[in-house]
Amino acid sequence: MFKDKKVVVVMPAYNAAQTLKITYDEVMAQEIVDLVILVDDASSDETSAIAARLPKTIVHVHKKNSGYGANQKTCYKMALEEGGDIVVMVHPDYQYTPKLIPAMASMIGNGLYHCVLGSRILGGHAVKSGMPLWKYVSNRFLTLAENIMLGAKLSEYHTGYRAFSRELLEKLPLDANSDDFVFDNQMLAQIVWLGYTIAEVSCPTKYFAGASSINFERSVQYGLGCLATALEFRFAKMGLVRSSLFPEIPS
Repeated sequence: MFKDKKVVVVMPAYNAAQTLKITYDEVMAQEIVDLVILVDDASSDETSAIAARLPKTIVHVHKKNSGYGANQKTCYKMALEEGGDIVVMVHPDYQYTPKLIPAMASMIGNGLYHCVLGSRILGGHAVKSGMPLWKYVSNRFLTLAENIMLGAKLSEYHTGYRAFSRELLEKLPLDANSDDFVFDNQMLAQIVWLGYTIAEVSCPTKYFAGASSINFERSVQYGLGCLATALEFRFAKMGLVRSSLFPEIPS
């Protein structure tokens, strides 16, 4: 709990057996977390079996691999059903440190923001921490393009460490989003579309063999999807297209 607000951590998981327990232990060490929801996207390892043995954890297993975006849709739906007031997404691959959960939750719980991102770029240590140079360069290019087209000023749009208020999650048209990786980007664009300010905190990250990552080909597809999302946002803002991602906001 944080100020009588229920804190739920959601973990979209796929083949995370090697790192799940250490991630979970650090999540629960933060003391304010009331519940962990792990959604296993049809892993081929022991992810769901390990998760089932963890206290204060609800496990849901997709019957077939549905994609990272579809996994998140299930995560947020379950978090709201379980009464989550502050919902924090933490990847179970231990790339992002759960030690920032109290800071991110407090920014939402104190009514300052409805969305907080853990940014790998703030602080200037992304490459030193192991981010591949090609990923860093593409991150910078995509972020610049998206800031211009969305009219925002984020340090990055591509972090997987995020916290949301219940109010915000209930307003987002998440079912209209992709079931693939570009879901992350579409979600942030929708938050900007609704007029919410997105906060960021500097987040140290780890890059190692067990950490999840998409290959170069999928990264290119993701990048093109991000640019397409930004263009759709801009065209919808100008009234040139109607979009299910960015529906008309009631006056």
